[in-house]
Amino acid sequence: MEEELKGLPKKAKEKHTENKKFFAKLKKRPPKKLDYVMQELHKVEFEQTDCLTCANCCKTTGPLFTNADVERIAKHFRLKPSQFIDEYLRVDEENDYVLQQVPCTFLGSDNYCSIYEVRPKACREFPHTDRKKFHQISNLTLKNVAVCPAAYNIVEEMKKKIKL
Repeated sequence: MEEELKGLPKKAKEKHTENKKFFAKLKKRPPKKLDYVMQELHKVEFEQTDCLTCANCCKTTGPLFTNADVERIAKHFRLKPSQFIDEYLRVDEENDYVLQQVPCTFLGSDNYCSIYEVRPKACREFPHTDRKKFHQISNLTLKNVAVCPAAYNIVEEMKKKIKL
């Protein structure tokens, strides 16, 4: 997995222009069954991908924390939301709550998440490849293929399955 992760940003960069063109076409004319195709590709990929062997998303990027996330996680820690924010989060340039630092504070050395049951929505949905209206998140997907080997594989399979 280490070797795969080392090479992932380079592989993603090599495919970036191709992927960008593909997603531009996809946005203009999304196939009717796109979401079903994506859900199936996502399901198949994650039957063979174990995130615990990777956790690159947790090591290299931080999720956005919604107000609901802050409330839920603060409650888990028996903190006031303002205390949780002060201790773990900062406001980024887009005015969103994000982690103060990466790798994620809640990631253990075994790649397990210490707040898994109450983790942020962005973490629960990552890499967002099975999301409804998938064609609307192409910019996010272009970023995620450089971070997540599963997202990279899903996009490569999607380009084979969907002819535009």
